[in-house]
Amino acid sequence: MLLLSVSVAWGSAFPLMKDLIVRMPVADLLAERYGIATFALFALRPGCLRRLPESTWLTGLLLGLLFGVGQTAQAVALHDLPSSVSGFTVGSSVVITPVLGLVLLGARISGRTWGAVALALAAMTVFTLLREAEGGAVSLPALAVTLLSAVLYAGHTLVLGNFAGARRDAYAITVIQLGTIALMTGVLAVPDGLTLPRTAGDWALLGHLSIVACALGFLARSYGQLHVPPVPAAVILSAQPLWVTALAVVMYGEPLTWAVFLGGGLIALAMLLVVLPGGLLRTARRGTGPAPPR
Repeated sequence: MLLLSVSVAWGSAFPLMKDLIVRMPVADLLAERYGIATFALFALRPGCLRRLPESTWLTGLLLGLLFGVGQTAQAVALHDLPSSVSGFTVGSSVVITPVLGLVLLGARISGRTWGAVALALAAMTVFTLLREAEGGAVSLPALAVTLLSAVLYAGHTLVLGNFAGARRDAYAITVIQLGTIALMTGVLAVPDGLTLPRTAGDWALLGHLSIVACALGFLARSYGQLHVPPVPAAVILSAQPLWVTALAVVMYGEPLTWAVFLGGGLIALAMLLVVLPGGLLRTARRGTGPAPPR
């Protein structure tokens, strides 16, 4: 449930980001968004960074770099992509995660989870092809940059899921990675000066992006992945496009087409495969490490 709440919060960020970057530079928006999120969590627990082992700091910095570069690339590409297309492309991390885990970590994945991954891949492919056939313009360079973001997000999921001190330092690791993203984007934003939101409505959007999508979203993910292995976690998070599309249609009038229905349905089916009774437990036992004796 925590990871599903993250998919809702992060899904809502796509159309809201697309709205705000029309009036604010990308680097400024990201620096303010992650800066506010970092300050909010640190203010709640100012002692969370004391006496941390070096491994926690290094892992937090790596997580921040992976997600920060991915978020910046995704936000830049969002200028030339509909929110729903960007959301579905980022959702392809559900396919990339097990492949990276298999290649880099030797992780073993259950057949049921591979089936969910295949459904998610079909959703991304069908959605993109049908979208083009329906006349929706899709920028291939922007799509490629967003796909790079998906690779970085997959790496983020694997690093977080395999961090040995995650249970002990979940709160601290969240603050460190958010602070890393804020500093990284701040370096890009400061030379030209920070552009602040000009209206109450834009401040409200920034508040949602900072507190709900970043502070609470990252915190929920850190705790959620204590109990869910990386690949099933990626499948659950792949529900983001459903929320992206729903919000984009309701708030910004993006068209609701057959591509959206079919892609969303396949993603929902993939997510159900790993969360229905039995699927998650078997994957948790076989997700990493040697196979159990037969």
